[in-house]
Amino acid sequence: MAAAAWLLFTTVAASAAPPDLTGIWTMGADGRAGASLNGPGDFEKTAPFTPSARRKLAEYHALVDATGDTPGAHCVPHGMPLAVFLGGGYPVEFVQRPEQLTIIYETHNEVRRVFLDGRRIPANEILPSRGGVSYGHWEGDTLVVETIGMKESIDQATAHGENARIVERYTPYSEAGLKRLKVEVTIHDPEFYTSSPTLTRTYTQLKEGRILDYACPEEGWEDHLEMLRSRQKKK
Repeated sequence: MAAAAWLLFTTVAASAAPPDLTGIWTMGADGRAGASLNGPGDFEKTAPFTPSARRKLAEYHALVDATGDTPGAHCVPHGMPLAVFLGGGYPVEFVQRPEQLTIIYETHNEVRRVFLDGRRIPANEILPSRGGVSYGHWEGDTLVVETIGMKESIDQATAHGENARIVERYTPYSEAGLKRLKVEVTIHDPEFYTSSPTLTRTYTQLKEGRILDYACPEEGWEDHLEMLRSRQKKK
């Protein structure tokens, strides 16, 4: 009888639905979005980069620092793992289905798809990108996401090589009457790091508001149209 009860208990536990992370999340501890450059802080200065990675970063900064250029100023999405840190205070939306978690960052309208149904894309079919390819599974109430297939990125504070593997852990909890997510991000990349650094953040569910459009290239296009109009008037 006891064995049957235990079997029933374990079966029910195994079939229990995982937490639903659907919602809009922000870095603001009060559940409100706001302009705050929270990003990864001074990570680039303190991270355990390898000597070769430090040389690549030095070359990059020697190239761009005097110009003040940044990828964002040229409408280049953050990519992984920088997107996770919601730089500038922009919120993020999670849309969860059994087979996929869709993550929509307001910044640059950046979208990630985390496959939850066990599918794996053959390595030779992955096109390296800033966001890579993400797979997720549940460990209890914690969603574990692994991202691979990224391009080398030295233009973000959380720099990494093309063989990097990013592991995120999202654990929901409640505090002060608000829904929150504990977020842990670990970068596994022996080519760039002497040890695997882990950064932690807390997301809080947005109390009110919505995701807005982020039309980064629109201003440049409007300026271009004005230039064409000026040329037309001079004819």
